[in-house]
Amino acid sequence: KLAPKTATVVRSGKETLVPIEQVRTGDIFVVRPGETIPVDGVVEEGSSAVNEAALTGESLPREVKQGDEIISGCINMSGLLKIQTTREFGESTVSKILDLVENASSRKSRSEDFISKFARVYTPAVCISALALAVLPPVFRMLVMGAAPMWSQWIYRALTFLVISCPCALVISIPLSFFAGIGGASREGVLVKGSNYLETLSQTKCVVFDKTGTLTQGVFEVNGIHHSNIHEDQLVEYAALAESASSHPISKSLQRAYGKELDRSRVTNVQEISGNGVIATVDGMEIAAGNDKLMDRLGVPYIPCHSVGTIIHMAVGGKYAGHIVISDVVKPHAREAVQALRAAGVHRTVMLTGDAKPVADQVAQSLGIDQVYAELLPAGKVEKVEELLLDNSERGKLAFVGDGINDAPVLSRADIGIAMGAMGSDAAIEAADVVLMDDDPAKIAKAIRISRKCLRIV
Repeated sequence: KLAPKTATVVRSGKETLVPIEQVRTGDIFVVRPGETIPVDGVVEEGSSAVNEAALTGESLPREVKQGDEIISGCINMSGLLKIQTTREFGESTVSKILDLVENASSRKSRSEDFISKFARVYTPAVCISALALAVLPPVFRMLVMGAAPMWSQWIYRALTFLVISCPCALVISIPLSFFAGIGGASREGVLVKGSNYLETLSQTKCVVFDKTGTLTQGVFEVNGIHHSNIHEDQLVEYAALAESASSHPISKSLQRAYGKELDRSRVTNVQEISGNGVIATVDGMEIAAGNDKLMDRLGVPYIPCHSVGTIIHMAVGGKYAGHIVISDVVKPHAREAVQALRAAGVHRTVMLTGDAKPVADQVAQSLGIDQVYAELLPAGKVEKVEELLLDNSERGKLAFVGDGINDAPVLSRADIGIAMGAMGSDAAIEAADVVLMDDDPAKIAKAIRISRKCLRIV
């Protein structure tokens, strides 16, 4: 579903709809607002905001213009774009995600490979031995010794041999113990996909988190209003009205912060400047809401903000009126979840994200995460997890916690993949070994404690 089946390619001055496999390097294709970028390329004409959340986990849309690189799987949100293909579909980012998931799954577990190889030899060997025990001694007695073959006795012995060659205590009691552990975890809202994953979970010493949707809610909210020379509610009202015509996530968050029905008849002369912000007339007064570029464009001196997030500078009637800070919100129990993991014996916590480094650093610091790696694409996340797996190999297992389709390859590659069940994408839930039904990261420590109790019983 991530990649479209066709692309609108410009050939001989005409727009032609062609199957995605027929798009070649150097072709110019057109992407309209609301459509998905079919293949990787460079913007030849136009500017727009593109939603990269499915690929990078970055919840804020990125502004692109002529000359910018753009990756497949992103959604074009506002303007019409003409893009020159740099990679054919087979080499594009979306195709690579599928390959990463498949390859990661194939390298999953040495123990699984060993058990499969062992079973391939052991099971036929036991069956052949039992058959030989049932047939050869009676035939030997009859042909060589000239005695009665005693078929029933030797068939009984062969059946006895089959029973004792099956390790009953392991085959019956251990799975029952694991099923009890899986049942106990499911009552707590943690779904474990198999007993082998419960065993791996008990050995976890390093937990790697995705940021957006895992430790944070993935929803932008107004987190602060600074240097306002008018009442804060009035400033938010002006910002929400000015942005009322936009479907941008920042506009939506301002409208949520206002929390009342918007009277759009109060707004006229709306001018949206791509990559800058919005200028509109509200109640006959000019309101400007945007970034520092918009303030420079209008010649309004502004006060820089040291908070991490998206800064909306406001100018009312041509004068600076303060700024609004909008940022992703950390989940209520995220900090306690990290502390609970340490108490459960996890030695190292790491955060991987497609977000900008200042945002990632601030979240990691507020939650007490040991290490953070920012501005990563899905392939970059897999590489980091590969490095961490090598580094962690002597000290226990590595768990990765994520929620988006961009996390699916990493969930497959980690020793144990944990997905958010309520908000997580189908791809993440499919690739994961453990699913948290209510998206509460505090459940991870609880799941580890349940798995260790289960292993003690086993």
